Amino acid sequence: MNLDELVSKAEDLFVLPDSVTRLKACMDDEASSIDDIGDIIAFDPSLATQLLRVANSALYRFPNKIDTVTRAIQVVGTRSTYDLALAYGVSQAFSDVDGQAIDLDKFWEQSVSCGLLAKYFADMRNIREPERLFVSGLLHNIGELVTVSVMPESATRCQAFNTRVSPAELQFGVLGFTYADLSARLIEKWDIPSSIYTPIASIHKDENVETGVEEKILQLSYVLALDNVNPEIYPSYHNLKPALHEALSLNREDLEDALDITNLQCISVISLFNPNAFMLY
Repeated sequence: MNLDELVSKAEDLFVLPDSVTRLKACMDDEASSIDDIGDIIAFDPSLATQLLRVANSALYRFPNKIDTVTRAIQVVGTRSTYDLALAYGVSQAFSDVDGQAIDLDKFWEQSVSCGLLAKYFADMRNIREPERLFVSGLLHNIGELVTVSVMPESATRCQAFNTRVSPAELQFGVLGFTYADLSARLIEKWDIPSSIYTPIASIHKDENVETGVEEKILQLSYVLALDNVNPEIYPSYHNLKPALHEALSLNREDLEDALDITNLQCISVISLFNPNAFMLY
């Protein structure tokens, strides 16, 4: 099955919640207000609960408790609210993926770690609405969940990466494309803003290929998360090439700080987006 066929199949299998679709339409309507956005979220109790949990989580560390949807939107921002609702909606769309084929807890740990690192570096660079990069990092590998569901044997073969063969190299060898390619194409098909899927599409580009700052941030975050979550395979910084962090004017001490802080955040934030954890809260 080629990339186009798999994307088409995924569109039929995985559907975003109606509230997320309605929220995007509202965001695209210049006449809409914060009250319109709040009404859509409030109409979906699970989404409203999720937004409040995220606003009060380690992702933000606001000093005062946020206890209404309207207040959450005011504090987080309307665009960031949409981005976070999107992240929740996508994770919900994949909530029925068979956990026997892959380690779903590790999958979401690496996804959340990548997202947190991307947001951390975006904050460092004073990029507007850094939640966009958190969402890109969180969703960069959903192509694996598609492959697990549609081509489980191929997904199993793609898990055999090691210090000699990277995950992307193995995916390309087995499938003819990477999970990031599939993720970006599916997100684009869902009519999600290009600011989310463009960095994902560039995540495995050679570090010498000219890319924007946001693409560089996601490339660096992916590599750090990959090594961080797979210590049984990779020593620290095994997949890191100096050009990745030097292009962002970051040194090893900056990377250590980023990992220390986001590892602490990950413990609580992962429960917000791993569908397996929803039932526990």
